[in-house]
Amino acid sequence: MAETIVVGRIGRPHGVRGDVTIEVRTDVPQRRFALGAVLGREGGGAPLTVAAAHWHSGRLLIRFDGVEDRGAAETLRDVLLTIDLAEAGSPVDDDEDADGDVGDTWWDRDLVGLEAVTTAGVPLGRVTDVIHAPAGDLLAVGRPGGGEHLVPFVREIVPTVDPAAGRIVVDPPPGLLDLD
Repeated sequence: MAETIVVGRIGRPHGVRGDVTIEVRTDVPQRRFALGAVLGREGGGAPLTVAAAHWHSGRLLIRFDGVEDRGAAETLRDVLLTIDLAEAGSPVDDDEDADGDVGDTWWDRDLVGLEAVTTAGVPLGRVTDVIHAPAGDLLAVGRPGGGEHLVPFVREIVPTVDPAAGRIVVDPPPGLLDLD
């Protein structure tokens, strides 16, 4: 069985023609939910093919082939949409410019579990999560003694990401790691 990645969750129906809201769980929704994209369902079920997609009031609305009314759309509520890991491609669209975020070039799964150390080699802990906040991405780094550091995932603060070595290097500005 191929490994899959969750790219979204179907929410409530929108309107009467079978549109559903999508809780987006991907950094490249324009690629994942493009017209004709075929998405799997976590836990099984027939794949769903995107027949229409558009943004409305900050929400992604999708209509799938064969889902023609609100009742059919309601049966899809809470379904997790997936793609095969082998089809994931790059986390950056080819036509996008990098904006200084080092998060542009890494999938979350590449980062979770990496050891975080300062530029001086002081261990900080392991990356436990990547938080996609409106102001930018944060790395949650679990401290060995409990608690966590939240580190902005920008090149100036995280200059080195080395999955092959199993670590990231953090160059914290004054006060970032002070907890007292």
